[in-house]
Amino acid sequence: MTTPQTSALHGSGGEPNYRFALTALTSLFFIWGFITCLNDILIPYLRLLFDLNYAQSMLIQFCFFGAYFIISVPAGLMVGKIGYKSGIVTGLMIAGAGCLLFYPAAQLEVYALFLLALFILASGVTILQVAANPYVSRLGPEETSSSRLTMTQAFNSLGTTVAPFFGAWLIFGGVADPEVSGVSKDTVSLPYFILAATLVVMALVFIKLKLPDMGKVDQSAPLPTQGGAWGQKHLVLGALGIFVYVGAEVGIGSFLAIYLSMPEISDMSTSQASHYISWYFGGAMVGRFIGAAVMQKFAGNKVLMFNASLAVILVATTMLSSGALAMWSILFVGLCNSIMFPTIFSLALRGLKESTGQGSGILCLAIVGGAFIPLLQGTLADAIGVQGAFILPLLCYVYIGYYGFSGYRPRAFKRAEQPSEASSQ
Repeated sequence: MTTPQTSALHGSGGEPNYRFALTALTSLFFIWGFITCLNDILIPYLRLLFDLNYAQSMLIQFCFFGAYFIISVPAGLMVGKIGYKSGIVTGLMIAGAGCLLFYPAAQLEVYALFLLALFILASGVTILQVAANPYVSRLGPEETSSSRLTMTQAFNSLGTTVAPFFGAWLIFGGVADPEVSGVSKDTVSLPYFILAATLVVMALVFIKLKLPDMGKVDQSAPLPTQGGAWGQKHLVLGALGIFVYVGAEVGIGSFLAIYLSMPEISDMSTSQASHYISWYFGGAMVGRFIGAAVMQKFAGNKVLMFNASLAVILVATTMLSSGALAMWSILFVGLCNSIMFPTIFSLALRGLKESTGQGSGILCLAIVGGAFIPLLQGTLADAIGVQGAFILPLLCYVYIGYYGFSGYRPRAFKRAEQPSEASSQ
């Protein structure tokens, strides 16, 4: 007898039908995109509330991305024991607990407590990424995994696009100039209360959903390759690709308002320039919907190489020009960014089999590039100027182009002590 739940997993011909599962997972990508982009609103809010300098306020980003570095590998091991679905539920509950901690942090007005709440929230989001990204990759043919992950990541970009509007309205209450009018310690609690309730409800829904049982690793079975996922060269190179991609995307986004307000670029106020950030992230959203369709026809690595090459040209153009050309060339880099994360992620996980959970943890760990590369870009900007500092993301895109050209090919690291085994890879 076929129940409604099992029929959601199979087509009429008995073949697996993962459309329902993919739809459910897409909601996760939206919610963590929304959460991540709220940091852009939280930084100026806490800076005003606690009268922080720029270095102190940037601890928000370090705590968020630091969670990826600390939690990703343990999360990968945990997901290997409990499976993707249970990992998602765990991540949602932990993220919800982090959101609830914003209330006592606001009432006590303790900055360190805000940072702790943010770290716990980011830890839950990290577990979600470790579980959901490979889950999407495995729900269908391996050849189209990049397309599926790109489509779900498009809804992640939708979250990053709408979050600033809702976040600013809820936190600042529609105040036109919060720096003049001031901020209240109570306003930050509301959006995170709403998020906490949403995350807990989503966890309960996922507990009830009948989803494919995937992700568990036989703990007694030997690892399929020497060193597990770490023994696979394309996985390690892919982790470096994730590191430089996230670093380049965050670095460019962090400097956009400053760059566009420069007299030689667009000569607008910083407030006006900040509105163009939505063009940058909106381009990534549109590009992911387009990319998901394109990669049904073309190999993911080829699309990755094309987009990276175009990004190199655009960044070089903005460095060597001025005015409208410099402005729009850097904004259109967002369109190139669109398919990079999901494509690198899915290419790096190919062939890992039982080590997929571990590999996903390693890739999510590499998201810490969003903390380090922007910091290095800032140091370069102090030394050679904002426009010249774009050389760093340009080099990041050069590496991503290399990964799409040859670094993505699945192969294990060669071991000198067993040349015959290495040559057979």
